[in-house]
Amino acid sequence: MLLYSKGRRRYRFGTHSKTRKGGEKHMISIRNILCPIDYSVYSEMALKYAIEFAEKYQAKLYLMHVLDIRVYDINNPELYNINVVDEETVEKLRERLLRCVNEDTRGRISVEALIIQGVPFAEIIKVSKEYRIDLIVIGTHGRTGLSHAIMGSVAEKIVRKAPCPVLTIRHPEHDFVMP
Repeated sequence: MLLYSKGRRRYRFGTHSKTRKGGEKHMISIRNILCPIDYSVYSEMALKYAIEFAEKYQAKLYLMHVLDIRVYDINNPELYNINVVDEETVEKLRERLLRCVNEDTRGRISVEALIIQGVPFAEIIKVSKEYRIDLIVIGTHGRTGLSHAIMGSVAEKIVRKAPCPVLTIRHPEHDFVMP
């Protein structure tokens, strides 16, 4: 369990910790983790963190891909299609999403894949409320300047509007190492 404390020293007693100042702090429970996937190197890095948290806390991991209704990619129509009503296509996308987590890992933690059509940040917020998500782990492209001003940042909107903590992962060049 995660502990949080404002005091300098923390002592662990059962399910609570006490600070030197005598204040009692409750542990945070992580049962459901959401990791939005856009198949970028950034979401790949975020997934590594999400898997580690899910394993450590025996949490359920929800993988989510949002088919952005505002975008249509002619080079990859399987990923982005304005009217995804074909259940067979949705099932193929769900299987592709599940393959992001290897079978061995899926044997250790519970993983569910969600394919949703809509505006990414809005759908991520909606799912985080609907599934009672305790932690969102998301990659961020780290755009700045004009690109950020025009496109905005999905991760930034999620951080501002999410009903739970959000862990953003930015630097894929720094490989994940579990302490």
